[in-house]
Amino acid sequence: MPVRLLKQSLMKWPDEAIVVAAVSNWAEKLGNNHPMLEKVGIYGSYGRGDASFGSDLDLVIIDAAAKGSQSTRFRCWPFELLPLSCDALIFTPAEYELLLQGAPKEPASKLMAQVMLCHCRWLWSRQLSN
Repeated sequence: MPVRLLKQSLMKWPDEAIVVAAVSNWAEKLGNNHPMLEKVGIYGSYGRGDASFGSDLDLVIIDAAAKGSQSTRFRCWPFELLPLSCDALIFTPAEYELLLQGAPKEPASKLMAQVMLCHCRWLWSRQLSN
């Protein structure tokens, strides 16, 4: 969240490295409590490394137990513990693979697959954490 400095009218935004470290720690804690969580990554401005004042977090979560709509899936995770507001896409491993393979033929899905392939930075993975 932006923080107003007491003696100035400027707003200060958290440093990118601090935000990324906080998301990594958040993901590791979740991974310890959710055995079906496979990966957590960031894309968008934080994934590209060009986040600036006002940037939000764009997360991708690979959860083998994900069910229901994206909004239903979103409500299952404690995003309020993150340092910034976020958007999150939560996929099962099979859904994520279909996206990357281009199985959905809609142009928006193809664009999202390109974004994931080019700009997703994986911060936590069950395979790497064990």
